[in-house]
Amino acid sequence: MPTSFELTPEMMRAIIMDHYSNPRNKHPMEGDGLLSAHSASVNCIDDITVYLRFDGDKVAEASWDGVACAISTASSDIVCDLLVGKTKEEADYLLQQYTHMLHEEPYDPEPLEEALAFQNTFRQAARIHCATIGWDAFASLLKEHDHGH
Repeated sequence: MPTSFELTPEMMRAIIMDHYSNPRNKHPMEGDGLLSAHSASVNCIDDITVYLRFDGDKVAEASWDGVACAISTASSDIVCDLLVGKTKEEADYLLQQYTHMLHEEPYDPEPLEEALAFQNTFRQAARIHCATIGWDAFASLLKEHDHGH
């Protein structure tokens, strides 16, 4: 188990701003075997579509596209990084731990990596939806993948 270190507010802000300024996974996907889900917020500019492609039981590709605030952009971008290469079970676990963290419930920080930058989001209740819009859309796709097999 790696030794945990404390993410400072400055480090969290830097991670969020990096993914907001330079999102690596913001592009639509096309082709066979593609799952996609649209999600929009009533309280924010967020209006995004997430894309997911499996190769067998593993996530081969994940991306998102659309209009989103800084928090939504960064969190949607980070979840794409974290999902690729995960099995369905690992992906489900990752999404559950993130939800637990945002709702101040006990959680396993291990799989969250850069997503730990959102650990203080619960202090701004209005931002929780922004921090979860992409994650929730991916969770719905994983359920859809379940029923497709």
